[in-house]
Amino acid sequence: MNYKHLVEEIKENSQHFKNKNAVYFKDNTRNTWEGISWLDFESRIEILSKALLNYGISEQQNVAIFSENMPNWVIADCAIMRVRAVTIPIYATNSKKEVEYVVNDAEVSLLFAGDQNEYDKAYELLETSSYLKQIVALTKTIKLQPSGNSIYLEDFIAFEPSEMIDTELQKRYYECNFEDTASIIYTSGTTGEPKGVMLDYTNFGGSLYGHDYELDVSEKDVSLSFLPLSHIYERSWVFFCLKKGIEVYFNQDPKKIVDVIKEVKPTLMCTVPRIFEKIFAAIQDKRKEASPTKMKLASWALGIGNNYYNKHKRLEKKIPLALKLKYNIADKLVLSKLRDVFGGRIKFMPCGGAPLAPDMVSFFHSFGLNIKCGYGLTETTATVTLFGDTHFEFNSAGKPIEGSEIKIGHNNEILVKGPGVMKGYYKKPEATAEVFDNGWFKTGDAGKIDEKGNLIITDRIKDLMKTSGGKYIAPQKLENALITDSFIEQIAVIGDQQKYVTALAVPSFDNLKKYALEHKISFKNAEDLISNNQIIDLFEKRFEELQKEFSKFEKIKKFTLLPKEFSIEAGEITATLKLKRKVIHNKYKELIDKMYSE
Repeated sequence: MNYKHLVEEIKENSQHFKNKNAVYFKDNTRNTWEGISWLDFESRIEILSKALLNYGISEQQNVAIFSENMPNWVIADCAIMRVRAVTIPIYATNSKKEVEYVVNDAEVSLLFAGDQNEYDKAYELLETSSYLKQIVALTKTIKLQPSGNSIYLEDFIAFEPSEMIDTELQKRYYECNFEDTASIIYTSGTTGEPKGVMLDYTNFGGSLYGHDYELDVSEKDVSLSFLPLSHIYERSWVFFCLKKGIEVYFNQDPKKIVDVIKEVKPTLMCTVPRIFEKIFAAIQDKRKEASPTKMKLASWALGIGNNYYNKHKRLEKKIPLALKLKYNIADKLVLSKLRDVFGGRIKFMPCGGAPLAPDMVSFFHSFGLNIKCGYGLTETTATVTLFGDTHFEFNSAGKPIEGSEIKIGHNNEILVKGPGVMKGYYKKPEATAEVFDNGWFKTGDAGKIDEKGNLIITDRIKDLMKTSGGKYIAPQKLENALITDSFIEQIAVIGDQQKYVTALAVPSFDNLKKYALEHKISFKNAEDLISNNQIIDLFEKRFEELQKEFSKFEKIKKFTLLPKEFSIEAGEITATLKLKRKVIHNKYKELIDKMYSE
């Protein structure tokens, strides 16, 4: 397959789209969204590319970006690639220790920092790391330390390019090839030490081609970027948007996403299951609070929507006239208002990172929110499988995208082959050899392929737990069943090598406080709430109800309520909100041991 080089795609698009805006950012001083045209976007990439050459960056040298999402993140990324260097993304939420590991492992001498928090962590490494020599601040709001090792982006690019630099940039542009390493992305390390996944331009080219083949989009679409660009999922999606001329709005503060969606009204947006789980719980709570008449209306409308979208449109069945008429009424009164939560213009929303419960997928589709569930890993340049436009199965992760192949190997492990599969792990030849079997990449995930070719994920093989009685437990299956409850915010199932299954649960404190007030339960703080016997009884009953379909040995026998959420900052969850089980087990060992000693 003849792919186009990513660097070439962007350069060509700047001439094709010219004054059309490529990306947007929020000007917080004026509270307005400001666009950067394609011509300006390309100009900024070229100027920064020359600055990198002026600094002395060589071919295939590693350069890090440690920042929240912003246009300058992508401009720096493209400039690094333009000079045939290698981008090393670092999550803005990473601890100093995690940043230090990446900087030292990748031997990073130049790092771009996005904000004060990232800059301060990086600055400390100037003294401890033998590799890091220079930090470039991507924003003027950063207060730099009085040191020659820090410089603002504006000053970094403020030099007069020589003819030699112009010539060298042209030379590197024409020497770009698909075997060049484009990026090394360090995995979040849910089960151990992070590994640097090496991706080349064939990987990115295959990903772009596969998405282009599968997805119906145009330059009129608008995408909102809020998942971290440091993760392959959002980054490969932004590359796809740039390839197609889709305008990309960058939300720099993930906490403001609900308001930003309503401002931008995107037609496309990548997201993760936790977003839908929280919105689902909020919708269910509002339905319970509604009057009997409104509840009845909502149930009727959702029933009509389910019939219209899930039983007819999804299966390409002709929609009866009577159903069309009922749908028009249901949509006007209820369904359109639910879509308005997401801005009201969504064409589709890719969803990955973890499985989303089938009932939840069906629910959102029933009011016309087109969630495209998929499956992929950093090692596969994100997407391997994806929902099609029709005939998708709610309990699946869709079918392989163009160019990708899947099969089921030993122990039900999902194996992948295709242009998106990585070159290997950086400096780890043994770890690389371990994950390949005759050219097939071993994902570490368990699954099956149904008779229609859909991939159904069953669990992470590395996450599978074996009780001391020899029974295997799939923790994600249990967690997915419990997380749909409006009183449960987060849950971590415990049970490996134990006599029974337990859990650490974080309540949804907004809902729990409301419940406590309604039932005249007095409390001063979260600790008071979770230690109250009535609250514990409430959770015991809810756990029992939610686990009815599970076998006796799978069920959670004991649980402990926690007073605060697992967080990225505390290192308990990854940037895509997946549990770091080893960290959680070590951090809460005393509480876990107590559940097995009583």
